[in-house]
Amino acid sequence: MSMSTPPGWYADPGVPATERWWDGNAWTAHTRPLGAAAPLPQSQPQPQPIQQPQPIQQQPSYQQGYQQPYQHPYQQPRSAPAVPLAPHGGRGGGRGGGRGRAVAAIAAGLVVAAIVAGVTLLGDDGTKATPRPTGTPTEPAPGPTGATDDASPTPDPSEDPDVLVDQLNGITLPIPDGWEKSDSLVDRAVTMTTAGDYECPGQKNRYCQHGRVMSATATQTDAATPEALAKEDIQDASDSLYDEDSLGTSFYGGVTSHTVEKSASVTVAGRTGYLVRWKVKTGSGPGGYVQSLAFPSTIGAESLIVVRFAFDAGPKGPPLGGMDTITKGIRAIGDTTGGVGSSIGPS
Repeated sequence: MSMSTPPGWYADPGVPATERWWDGNAWTAHTRPLGAAAPLPQSQPQPQPIQQPQPIQQQPSYQQGYQQPYQHPYQQPRSAPAVPLAPHGGRGGGRGGGRGRAVAAIAAGLVVAAIVAGVTLLGDDGTKATPRPTGTPTEPAPGPTGATDDASPTPDPSEDPDVLVDQLNGITLPIPDGWEKSDSLVDRAVTMTTAGDYECPGQKNRYCQHGRVMSATATQTDAATPEALAKEDIQDASDSLYDEDSLGTSFYGGVTSHTVEKSASVTVAGRTGYLVRWKVKTGSGPGGYVQSLAFPSTIGAESLIVVRFAFDAGPKGPPLGGMDTITKGIRAIGDTTGGVGSSIGPS
């Protein structure tokens, strides 16, 4: 014997304070506020059930009828949701009450099939909706429209282990193999040195590096051109790097003499600069090479930048060609052309 719940407005189990129209076979998309008077819908789409309802032989419990809440068609389908039993007009008590419960059980099976079909086939406006893929509770919520998974923030150049960044002057210097960034600030300069150290030849229990390079803004100078600045700075560079530091300490026994190795124009980061290179002899140790490289700022300022080099002479010092390699590798921040120079290390 076939039994069904008559059409009518019934409390929506998934949306509090809302009623949904039951057409006698399935839930429809028509809703209204709980208790509101509204005309009966004339027609609505008839979703095709996915599966045939199975008669329930035993009386369902309250908990069985409320296993899962009603699922809105725009929510992601996971599995066929169990919904509250559709209301019925059977009489309570005695045989009449048992018959009403049987009617409710069969109606519940119809509701399950109808809602599954509605979630799959219908959108809120009754049009066919594209099913969404089943997700898991741990999946992240989708990002805003237009967002892409491969979007990533611009990398910070100061975190690149292959370059020394002078943020103030807007340049990067390549860090050759066997060199490292230094935490030491010499005259407020950004510095890198050869890895490791050794006991200074002119100071016991004090330690020096075989190679040092530092970048800074040229201050306290009247030089108006890179050439004038390089020729003026080389003496100060020689004094501070191989003669005495700002505290008067002589790590190399002082500079005893020097010879000019190179003085020429050079292109640095796309701008015309100038370099002067000296070979210095010291009171202790093998001496070394000092270079002052001057060029205009890359960030549009009127100031000049000076980069000082100090390479120890002798077999343990860096190859002299490393000065040219580092000079050619200087770039404006954000300029990724070119690359890090060839390996520079003890010969």
